[in-house]
Amino acid sequence: MREYFITLLVAAAVTYLLTPLVRRVAMATGAMHAPRDRDVHVVRTPLLGGLAMYGGLAAALLIADHLAHLRDVISGTRVSSGLLLAGGLVVVIGIVDDRWGMSAISKLAGQVAAGGILVWSGTELSWIPSPYGNVIVLSPDQGLVLTILVVVVTINAVNFIDGLDGLAAGIVCIAALAFFVYSYTLLRVAGVPTQSLPALVSAILAGMCIGFLPHNFYPARIFMGDTGAMLLGLLLIYGPISSTATLDPNILVGYGRMHTVNRFPTILPILLPAAIFLIPYADLLLAVARRARAGQSPFAADKKHLHHRLLSIGHSQRKSVLIMYLWAALFAVTVVTLSVVRTKLLYLAVATLVCMLVLLLVSVPRLRPHLWRRPPAAGRSAAGGGHARVPVPSRPAARASEPVSPAASGPPAAHPAAPARPARLP
Repeated sequence: MREYFITLLVAAAVTYLLTPLVRRVAMATGAMHAPRDRDVHVVRTPLLGGLAMYGGLAAALLIADHLAHLRDVISGTRVSSGLLLAGGLVVVIGIVDDRWGMSAISKLAGQVAAGGILVWSGTELSWIPSPYGNVIVLSPDQGLVLTILVVVVTINAVNFIDGLDGLAAGIVCIAALAFFVYSYTLLRVAGVPTQSLPALVSAILAGMCIGFLPHNFYPARIFMGDTGAMLLGLLLIYGPISSTATLDPNILVGYGRMHTVNRFPTILPILLPAAIFLIPYADLLLAVARRARAGQSPFAADKKHLHHRLLSIGHSQRKSVLIMYLWAALFAVTVVTLSVVRTKLLYLAVATLVCMLVLLLVSVPRLRPHLWRRPPAAGRSAAGGGHARVPVPSRPAARASEPVSPAASGPPAAHPAAPARPARLP
């Protein structure tokens, strides 16, 4: 545990220290995000925050190579080179898109190439759970296609939720910590040494998010941009893929029958990622269905994401982000508990339902009992939570393929300017 904690701290410290430098670089090069009609921020804000995160990733992998236990895990593999090459590719694509703009097809091609690099590095799905309780062994071609598919879907899912200050980084951090607990439990309790690698990557990813959040939480001084959203999505799915790729399902089945982990051994390897990624995946699927029903492109921009809906019913930016953190934590903690704690399913189900009811009442004020409701303070805006919503002129015509992230990408304005914080109402 100590070595994983060291890599987490290194990733957090390096990301935190590099972010102000990256912010100045973004301002000097014009990589600024001007407010649009569908955005919730009101001042031009620097992008490229993912560049600092990439520095945290590289530093953490370098330190891991000098720690005894983790060096044994990494040595003889292409893990470091695969992560740095695939991560570097999506960062370069993100920089180009944040600064000059890039078509959706070009970004998709880059994401597919990044998935291909992960497969080259030895990270590829080799089996998936079957509905009948056993597993389906994948051929190399099937594993290649499915691996690249889940990489592309997760990258864009993270990009979709990057619409409020600190939202994407916080939810990815929660997901990474949840998967670390699962992997580390398999490693220490079930004695599955192949889980050291997904545990390491999850710890590094959590550290990157922790280091970036102080600069990105409301009011954000910098956005991660497509540079960071694509990098986080890539690393987020790397853990589950590498976990499943190196895990013998027979070990899980035999161990789960007799011990306290893996109550449903062949289902959990796919149930866990689905649960901890529920918020970004749900937002992605709802957006695609909504736009398809309206006859629009899946990449068309709108203002109906989950975080927009929370703002529209009266929550402030900070409260909306915290509510989505709580939802993500609820699903992650529930499925991890289902995996690692031997308790009666009835107790777990009741506790989960109670938590969901409380969160539902917190999320939707009109569902609360009348006595719980509090009239809004004078002068408080419905969506801004007390912060003035400054009218911003509409942008000129947007480029044909607008990026999926509502607050993290888009072509910068011609002349960079130092951002100013929004005024507060008295």
